[in-house]
Amino acid sequence: MLENYKLLISYDGSRYLGWERQPGIDRTIQGKIEAVLSRMLLAEGKLQQPVDLIGAGRTDAGVHARGMCANVFLDSKRSEGEIRAYLNRYLPDDISVDALSICGKRFHARYHAIGKLYRYSCYFGEKKPVFERKYLLILPVMPDVERMRLAAEALIGEKDYRSFCGNPRMKKSTLRRIDRIEILERKGCIRFYFHGNGFLQHQIRIMVGTLLEIGLGKREPGDMERILLAKDRSQAGYTAEAGGLCLMRVEY
Repeated sequence: MLENYKLLISYDGSRYLGWERQPGIDRTIQGKIEAVLSRMLLAEGKLQQPVDLIGAGRTDAGVHARGMCANVFLDSKRSEGEIRAYLNRYLPDDISVDALSICGKRFHARYHAIGKLYRYSCYFGEKKPVFERKYLLILPVMPDVERMRLAAEALIGEKDYRSFCGNPRMKKSTLRRIDRIEILERKGCIRFYFHGNGFLQHQIRIMVGTLLEIGLGKREPGDMERILLAKDRSQAGYTAEAGGLCLMRVEY
């Protein structure tokens, strides 16, 4: 019987070209999972059509996830636990299916998502973070956290974030809603938490780059409002490296 399965997925995106499958390219998260599911169904004689794994979003190359949600329709004789075990057995070690369960036929991981939580991590200190370096932006100077918090207030609410969109050909609406931004600092590690209903391509990384420029005194906190109103990518800061970004949770 064809069932809709909901998956909770974690991955280290360091060696992948993003979530979304790409023709002729093997190194995507979606592509890796679909390939294992196809192999499983083929072994059961149940592969009637290509497997289509629907993700809650499309993380970019090098971005990580601790809580990506996805759904997929499968006609398998295996139990939920057996499907999850099969996936984790044959997936690379940097991709994990943390949970898998049958859900309602109408559930859609992307269209039914109402919010996402992303975290961006930075580090400044004398001790090199040897084991965490793939997941941190290493800073040469410690930024002023209070200046960044003050500037971040201008980003909260429902706004047009075109200045923070990394796709210059974006034709669709660039209106989004950010409910909360938290900037926490502990022992040289700065973590930015962005809670919102959805984000544009590179939006969080551009916002982080702009906030860091403000924290380092290259811009003023009051500039953020002007950048938003400009609706011009060239007015915002640089795009922070992908490795510091992680999708923590998708809300339904």
